[in-house]
Amino acid sequence: MPRDYCVIMRSQWRPGKHIDMIRLQNVCKNYGGTPALSNVNLHIGLGEFAFLVGPSGAGKSTLMRLLYREEVPTSGNVLISGVNLNRLSKGQIPLLRRRLGIIFQDFKLLNSQTVFNNVAYVLRALGVDEREVGKRVGSALAVVGLEHKRDSYPTELSGGEQQRVGIARAIVNGPPVLLADEPTGNLDPATSLEIVQLLERISQRGTTVLISTHDQPIVNAMRRRVIALKKGEVVADVDNGYYELEMA
Repeated sequence: MPRDYCVIMRSQWRPGKHIDMIRLQNVCKNYGGTPALSNVNLHIGLGEFAFLVGPSGAGKSTLMRLLYREEVPTSGNVLISGVNLNRLSKGQIPLLRRRLGIIFQDFKLLNSQTVFNNVAYVLRALGVDEREVGKRVGSALAVVGLEHKRDSYPTELSGGEQQRVGIARAIVNGPPVLLADEPTGNLDPATSLEIVQLLERISQRGTTVLISTHDQPIVNAMRRRVIALKKGEVVADVDNGYYELEMA
């Protein structure tokens, strides 16, 4: 890998948009000649919390897939923590994904494993000592308020609790960047707000958080940075913004 991913510890964090953790430079993505993203330029700084919004087909999912290197752009550059993802070899991609925190709409938990083991999965894959695994998993579960559920199985949890497990799994390795792809899509409105507020608290610890969503009430309740896509282009990028219907 061109350079190591840094884990942003609390003592290192200083709020500052000038430190780019996510950067897209003139990014285009085509599928069979049809553009999904067109000349996207985007900078998201250290510790920022931002929403990526837009209607179906706007390019949100494509952009998120580029960020965790499931796909590569047709042209342009995608950088995470200063690392150009275009230059990663096939063997380096799994390491990238272990260094990122990724949260999915459908949780992607292992139903045959306890909450503890689901959260510990990434650390064990990285060969972390089991005593250290215990400490980190315990800390991550404390952040999401599920210490008392460590021996439960996903099928015994509510949807909101399952998503909290997904968040604990995403943050257990101290990632500098957290990507959440429609994290509230399967949740009721009250639980959705709780989950997004939890992600906001995580960003206040120094983690850059980008949430892709079509949940207009949540976005408007939070009043944070809103990046709007329409037909593959950035049509708005506003601090303390609203998700306005005309953006769609």
